Amino acid sequence: MPKLKKDLSLFGLIMIVIGSVIGSGIFLTPSQIAGHLSTPASIMLVWCFGGFIALTGALTYGELGGMFPKTGGVYVYLKEAYGDFIAFMYGWAYFTVIMSGTVAALAIAFSSYMGYIFEMSSFQKSALSVIVVIIVSVINIFRVKLVEMFTSTFSIMKLLGIALIIFVGLFFGNYETMKINEVVSNTKTESNFISAFGLALIGVLWSFGGWHHASFLSGEAKNANKNIPRAMIIGTMLVLIVYLLTNAAYMFLMTITEMAQSESLASDALSKIIPVGGILIAIIILISTFGTALVGSLTGPRLYLAMANDGLFFRKLSQIHPKSNTPVNAIIAQGIWAIIILLLWGTFEAVITYVVFIDWIFFFLTGFIVLIFRVKRKDADRPYKTPLYPLTPIIFIIISFLFVVNTLVGNILYAGAGLALLILGSPFYFYFKQKQKNK
Repeated sequence: MPKLKKDLSLFGLIMIVIGSVIGSGIFLTPSQIAGHLSTPASIMLVWCFGGFIALTGALTYGELGGMFPKTGGVYVYLKEAYGDFIAFMYGWAYFTVIMSGTVAALAIAFSSYMGYIFEMSSFQKSALSVIVVIIVSVINIFRVKLVEMFTSTFSIMKLLGIALIIFVGLFFGNYETMKINEVVSNTKTESNFISAFGLALIGVLWSFGGWHHASFLSGEAKNANKNIPRAMIIGTMLVLIVYLLTNAAYMFLMTITEMAQSESLASDALSKIIPVGGILIAIIILISTFGTALVGSLTGPRLYLAMANDGLFFRKLSQIHPKSNTPVNAIIAQGIWAIIILLLWGTFEAVITYVVFIDWIFFFLTGFIVLIFRVKRKDADRPYKTPLYPLTPIIFIIISFLFVVNTLVGNILYAGAGLALLILGSPFYFYFKQKQKNK
């Protein structure tokens, strides 16, 4: 039986961690975070805490990636541990909330930065967001190769944008601005710090999203026992350093109050020093968010296709386009649902709250799987084992639980809507199961 080749070096694994994590979030979420936390110290602390959570999660998922090095990732882990029902609920949530919501949030980000370049009304921004979803869906139906071709370019553009912000902010920023932020720190405190910190963490975890993608590659890594944890630690720490430097640059360029009020933070910050810098960074972010939305429209439908082939989703979503060989109906369905999310919520913060809340319910459930399999599958092959077991997965599980509870309490409307959609998936599962029995 052919086996996966162990070709991935430590450097390659680190690059995968960094590439999976750094997306458009660092250009967008700091303004929402500044709206919840009023001091430089608390803002930096929440980013450090987010990096710590990502690290414990990645180290926990690494063991599962080594045990099940096959397509499907979290869907496979959940199915192996809990059976079809929980796996279906994850796939259902991925469709109704996680991936469709991610595409919707990126479309909103795109229109926000387009609004920086051209004066646009709220209606025009909403219309543009819908158009972006339609365009990325159409491209994915007919030109998968186009997505592959531009992925590297989009990644480079993101990194250039971040490097430009850090360079300008740290070397040309106004240190008096940081003094103003420190004065604010001494005169204003959050009335409920724990709640504010938890709500700010939503944006941070959105920005750190993607750390679990790298853990799926344990079966293809050289010297996995050592290189997987090293890559997770080094990659996450490098991302954290980049995020801290970027936030410091923002705070040298703008007051925290200005950050909280900005709809196009990176552009507004850069324009303080370079008049045309705001437009330049806006163009970079436009390219970056469009490219990330393209990738999201590419990957999600493959999961729905797999579920449909298993008889656990709508059969029509398994149809392949005869010429482009793409899951056309699955792509269209995800695009339509992303547009519905746009029309329902409309704002970036609302959509990412809706997405991150549901995503972390399944992170919480997946964290338990390492503990379950250490008991039920003692003799299973584990190319990589979670360091400091069982402390690492237990920390991840506890933090995930507290985060989910705090988000539900602090944002009942958006989190509750996601939870309601998740629950709505239950009768569909039994419907699909009944159809399987009747065959």
